[in-house]
Amino acid sequence: MGKRALVLIDIQNDYFPGGKWPLNGMETAADNAAKILIAARAAGDLVVHVRHEFLTTEAPFFTPDSEGAKIHSKVNSLNGEPVVLKHYVNSFRETELEATLDRHGVDEVVICGAMSHMCVDAGTRAASDLGYQCTVVHDACATRDQEFEGKVVPAADVHAAFMAALGFGYAKLVSTAAYVASEPGK
Repeated sequence: MGKRALVLIDIQNDYFPGGKWPLNGMETAADNAAKILIAARAAGDLVVHVRHEFLTTEAPFFTPDSEGAKIHSKVNSLNGEPVVLKHYVNSFRETELEATLDRHGVDEVVICGAMSHMCVDAGTRAASDLGYQCTVVHDACATRDQEFEGKVVPAADVHAAFMAALGFGYAKLVSTAAYVASEPGK
């Protein structure tokens, strides 16, 4: 049996109310991610925090060394838990994420975070393409309204479309309640 890792993607201050790029439902997603984090730690899973920081101070959010780019207090890392810094949408691009997972013998990743349609999507697809078994905890992810050809697409629809696509060919989708209930020791 291989090892599992929880990968928390971009649960950072700028995505919360009062931040530079608030997401719909981010508070709820982070509360759910915190429950998953507790369960993962209790199960002895590797926990990896992914933190996005753009390379320029002119970025709309996650500017270098800003308060908004810090991991939110609901899911703070503990000593020894790897924090992977990324500069691109894909958490594996030009980062230590794959090497970290491989060094720990991980073959299964559980993913949650933000944004559903960007970094969660890209990270899940990349993890699957690299051969990891993927699970996405859908209600521990958040996004925001999008626009296409003058039509506003509500965040709930964006989230649903991307979760449906990931569930079709890249990952098993579960709720927080189902994930936590399935953990050993429950």
